[in-house]
Amino acid sequence: MTERMNGWRRVFGLREAGVYYALLLLAVVLAVLTAASGRPPYLSAVNITNVFYQSSLVSIMGVAMTVILITGNFDLSVASVAALAAAVLIGVSGSLGFWPAAGVALLVAAAVGLLNGVIVQFVGINAFIVTLGTLTAIRGVVLIVTNGRSLMVEDPSVMAAMAAFEGGRVAVFWPLLIAGIAATLAGLLDSRRPGGMRASAVGAVILGLTLASAALLAGQRLTVAKPVIYMLAFTAVVWFVLRFTTMGRRLYAVGGNAEAARLSGINVHGYKLAAFMLSSVAAGFAGVLFGCRLGSINPTALQGAELTVIAAAILGGTSLFGGAGSVIKTVAGALLLFTLTNGFNTLNLGANYQGVIEGTVVVVAAAIYTVGGTRRSRPRVALGAAGTQPLPLAAPDSGKRV
Repeated sequence: MTERMNGWRRVFGLREAGVYYALLLLAVVLAVLTAASGRPPYLSAVNITNVFYQSSLVSIMGVAMTVILITGNFDLSVASVAALAAAVLIGVSGSLGFWPAAGVALLVAAAVGLLNGVIVQFVGINAFIVTLGTLTAIRGVVLIVTNGRSLMVEDPSVMAAMAAFEGGRVAVFWPLLIAGIAATLAGLLDSRRPGGMRASAVGAVILGLTLASAALLAGQRLTVAKPVIYMLAFTAVVWFVLRFTTMGRRLYAVGGNAEAARLSGINVHGYKLAAFMLSSVAAGFAGVLFGCRLGSINPTALQGAELTVIAAAILGGTSLFGGAGSVIKTVAGALLLFTLTNGFNTLNLGANYQGVIEGTVVVVAAAIYTVGGTRRSRPRVALGAAGTQPLPLAAPDSGKRV
């Protein structure tokens, strides 16, 4: 009973569920402030779906970023890759058409991911340095592709195809309700597996209840933009793969202890290379959506967005050292950041203090996760026989490899 209670305390503790508490608290505070100032209700269905729409591109890149962080690597080039994909899409869509141009944009993004992965895994350069270099280099390529000026789609048929792919809204009452029920049941079933309740199971239950509640509160007229559908579908697929497949378990193993994973027969290089490619392809898809949204691209588009993507993953508790992370909590982290932005705009507070508050939130979240992780990993001791020296029950990894 004591072990079960400790498990529940850990799962619902600040470290594991803090991002959900923060998101809920922020939404409540903004709702109270907007009501007190006589502004339209903050928690209206229109505003909530607008926050989801604003965060969709960062969430897509954040989910893939979580995967690459789980493997113990890093990718600073995602925003530059997204801008390059958008530039390629806008640049060649007039001659190729929308769908072939989108395919070319994704292939270019995949090539960047392959290049990053090969340099990191086979040359042995640190991923932070490599992707920092490709971030700058790809920004230069964007300048070359755009010739330093804004590009715009001029073909009406291409514009119509882009609008059909990215624009418009979809009725989601029944899909959202069904998805909420399914996520809740999946989380409950996951909690019954050996090992007790897990943070991923709690995340699935919370997500499911949130989706189902949102559908019931908004009613059958609830609609969301298409990028939100793409984001939810991508998140669901990656969550399922990480949680229920051998591939997902191997990804965590690769990030937790690469040498032990290699000795177990796991293709460490292959999994890390695949994570780099997934990150770049997801960024390329976000860039395609961005290009479709505006119908144009400028050389500075999405500049700095990589920091927002990484911040969303950190707010979700993803470890920068590999082996731990949740894509559902990363999406919650992205929603938290964009709820802050949306709240500033709704309350007409301006952007002067927005960066300070967002940066403070990220640092505080990182501190909570770090302190919580230190306490959990602190070794316990028990007295040896006849009052001899204490014997360690759980010692931290010494760093030695067999």
